[in-house]
Amino acid sequence: MKKLLKYLRKYRIESVLAPLFKMLEAVFELTVPLVVASMIDNGIGNGGNAGHIVKCFTIMIILGIVGLIASCTAQFFAAKAATGFSKELRSDLFRHILDLNFRSIDNAGTATLITRMTADVNTVQNGVNMFLRLFLRSPFIVAGAMVMAFFIDFKSALIFVAVIAVLSATVAFIMASNIPLLKKVQSKLDEVLNLTRETLQGVRVIRAFAYEDRQYDEFKKSNDELSSMQQRAGRISGLLNPLTYVIINLAIAVLIMTGSDRAYNGILTTGQVVALYNYMSQILLELIKFAGLIITINKALASANRISEVFDYEAGMEMIPDPAKLEKGTGASIEFKNVSMAYYEGSDEALSGISFSIEAGQTLGIIGGTGSGKTTLISLIPRFYDVTSGEVLINGRNVKEYDVDSLRSDTAVVMQKAALFSGTIRDNLLWGNEEATDEELLFAAETAVAGDVINAKGGLDGIVEAGGKNLSGGQRQRLTIARALVRTPGILILDDASSALDYVTDLKLRTNIKELSYNPTVVIVSQRTASVQHADKILVLDDGEAAGFGTHEELLSSCSVYKEIYDSQFKKEVG
Repeated sequence: MKKLLKYLRKYRIESVLAPLFKMLEAVFELTVPLVVASMIDNGIGNGGNAGHIVKCFTIMIILGIVGLIASCTAQFFAAKAATGFSKELRSDLFRHILDLNFRSIDNAGTATLITRMTADVNTVQNGVNMFLRLFLRSPFIVAGAMVMAFFIDFKSALIFVAVIAVLSATVAFIMASNIPLLKKVQSKLDEVLNLTRETLQGVRVIRAFAYEDRQYDEFKKSNDELSSMQQRAGRISGLLNPLTYVIINLAIAVLIMTGSDRAYNGILTTGQVVALYNYMSQILLELIKFAGLIITINKALASANRISEVFDYEAGMEMIPDPAKLEKGTGASIEFKNVSMAYYEGSDEALSGISFSIEAGQTLGIIGGTGSGKTTLISLIPRFYDVTSGEVLINGRNVKEYDVDSLRSDTAVVMQKAALFSGTIRDNLLWGNEEATDEELLFAAETAVAGDVINAKGGLDGIVEAGGKNLSGGQRQRLTIARALVRTPGILILDDASSALDYVTDLKLRTNIKELSYNPTVVIVSQRTASVQHADKILVLDDGEAAGFGTHEELLSSCSVYKEIYDSQFKKEVG
């Protein structure tokens, strides 16, 4: 939680004023029992004094109004500080998540990051709000009531001391038991959210295989476990209010019995006994509030620790001082020198001993079976991941020596899954280059064979739904390729980006890219030999290792893996 307190710096004044106004309200509240005691002893007793009763009643009304104003002011400042705190925290957290390297995002998981960005930040916000409102008020009233009791009667005040000690021990025990459970609840919530997300994303597949019942059973199991944990945590925290009521009411009974005896013996007045009772009642109310505060703070602390964990995730890539800039607008040579890569420390290598090179402006085809390491390999070129050993060289220089922004601005990657965002076609294409003109956007679209997609949607202002749901798979792929071409990249990487295209469209796309005037270096990842056979060089991957490297003709005669893939696909086509 200490790491997150810096987000209250802009709201120092509000963070001070909120508890101070609450303390001012508490002072007025502590004064009321004394006024009531005076009204009973000097107004109602001794034959009655109407003037004194009216005076005391007027004072109580004034105290109530001033206390209400102080309370509303305190709550305003507390709410302003809490919402400002969450705004700053959420913005910083989102920025940090955007800066995380791919390895950190893989380790954290999307569902976890979403939960911590939303539910956990809201929980911490509520904790800050409640803390500013009650962390001084409740202890101040409890301590103040005890002090006032000593002023009234020392012996009766000892009951207050005993009650506060017992209640403090009760609260401490419940806190110690509840905090670990609350942490487990938040972790289980991550699991439920992840399952929900996967189900919604794969709902078509689930229905296609008629697995709705199985998916429901899996969700029900996780949801029941979450509910069970929440109930256990709720049962423990739910003990707080009943125990508080029992202890306080027993204390009130003892106090009234003791007070009545002392009043009968003339040691205390009736008004003083009533004042002591009122102070004990105030302690009861404040401890109930304080119990709620403790539960809220427990949840907030658990959420704050989870948010702090995200800030501890490694952000960005390790950079050298004064990194080089990659020259933009021309093709670049690519070389891998004995490259190996593992996603996690101690895990099996996804790539092992990969070595090859291509010249600037050439086309490299990468082919291999599922899980052979194709996507992993191309992720090393724009430095989405760092190699475990070996070197990746662009224009003869290690990618680690380049400024990451410069490297990625001249490298356009079209991922396996076409990702489009809600808005217009123009909005999506401008991701490639915010300053591109409509002519440049349309040229990139024609190169990507996406001109008909734009025409069908009514032009560049055609609407694209979130994820491109209103487009077919082939339309989405062509628009994402067009978005990449808007950047006029020196290195263009197509990671199985034409899998939804027919062979004619795929051929036209590759021909258009080959005719680009700025002559980019093109890397085509595919499982279809037809998509890579005309490349200048082809790299064949098999289980993370290079099974062959050369031209189409060379590989047919020298690489059994490539020949097997080629034969299986062409025999299938002929059949």
